[in-house]
Amino acid sequence: MRVDKTLRAARDRLRHAGIAPDEARLEAEILLCASLRRERAWLYAWPEARLNTEQARQFEAAIQRRMAGAPVAYITGQREFWSLNFAVTPAALIPRADTEQLVEQALTLLQDRPRPKVLELGTGSGCISCALASERPDAVILANDISHSALAIAEGNIRDLRLDNIEISPGNWFEGITQRFDLILSNPPYIASGDPHLQRGDLPAEPGIALASGESGLDAITHIVENAPDYLRADGWLLFEHGHDQGKAARALLRQRGYRRIATRRDLAGNERVSLGCRPESSATPPAAPARR
Repeated sequence: MRVDKTLRAARDRLRHAGIAPDEARLEAEILLCASLRRERAWLYAWPEARLNTEQARQFEAAIQRRMAGAPVAYITGQREFWSLNFAVTPAALIPRADTEQLVEQALTLLQDRPRPKVLELGTGSGCISCALASERPDAVILANDISHSALAIAEGNIRDLRLDNIEISPGNWFEGITQRFDLILSNPPYIASGDPHLQRGDLPAEPGIALASGESGLDAITHIVENAPDYLRADGWLLFEHGHDQGKAARALLRQRGYRRIATRRDLAGNERVSLGCRPESSATPPAAPARR
């Protein structure tokens, strides 16, 4: 079948499966490009080209997986983030554009610091650390995660992007960490365990350990806020992503722990997305009990 007719048929099937029209068209194009190993521009330049038997088989399998609920990124095995291409599997969260705000704020906080030391908690695919490392090759970055499967993906991405300033550290949050850092950043789980959104979109296919965090969704963030001062240099920063409706709670947690220069930044949609605070003048408060993920 011709490329243009194949795309139209696939788009209609995805729409009937409940995917919005614009998304159905885009996803059909992405999946066909993956099957043909071509760029999207090629689809428009050669609409009359025909798929061979193997290409048609691969595309049909991809469409069926998508109709069954598999995320496009897990079907293609890749996702772009910060203009870099990352390998992804169901062992780690799919990189999302909203999280680029975390990278932007990290770069701002580190702009006047030569050879900064950075700790990323819960690195997943490694996209945040890799994006930061690509912009600041002088930074020394330690990327942590409790999931060995996720760390294997991160290691592969670090290797493929040829970044030599990131080290991997297995562990549950601050477990095994003995250094102090200029910046600690994280995109932790922050969805309430009973939130119906966990059953929508791509979320059912993603690792629950990286999504949900207790009844309020704030268990992991609370643990990080409480313990980070013990691992920050005197003028070090904590920076983390949270839900669009959690900015007020995040700032309250930072204030309670004594952080200075507390602020929240918004994403491109205008939602409060990341909060930050400078290390308290005193970090004498005992660390909270470890929060399991």
